[in-house]
Amino acid sequence: MNTFRNPPEIAAPLAAYSHQAEITGQVRWLVVSGQIGMTPAGELPEDPVEQLGLALENVTANLRAAGMRHEDLVKLTFYFAGEIDLQRRRERMAAWLGDLRPCMTVMTVAALATPALRVEVEALACAEDVTTPQKGQQQ
Repeated sequence: MNTFRNPPEIAAPLAAYSHQAEITGQVRWLVVSGQIGMTPAGELPEDPVEQLGLALENVTANLRAAGMRHEDLVKLTFYFAGEIDLQRRRERMAAWLGDLRPCMTVMTVAALATPALRVEVEALACAEDVTTPQKGQQQ
């Protein structure tokens, strides 16, 4: 259903991501708006790597709410505003991704919605649609 590839004709990915994801079969999609590094209580840490961790936890919570798994992620877009410790950022992202290698875009932007926000993460997930009968199956 979700097949990730890195064509040999182009340079290998620079980090833990894939150049492409091919989606096949009867599927359902989940589009997750940009998640920020804020707790459910509205707390926003100053440390941007802590914000990243919370934003990733919020992506995971969105997946769970839709009955999807971490492995259903096919595309992530990261927006970082201001200086962020590159090594700590990479370590935090790698810990959350594990062996998963979705398509990914990472951008440094001038600012996000408010000055205190330093991280925003958008996600796209795709999972098998178990509610739609497969070809040849009766409803």
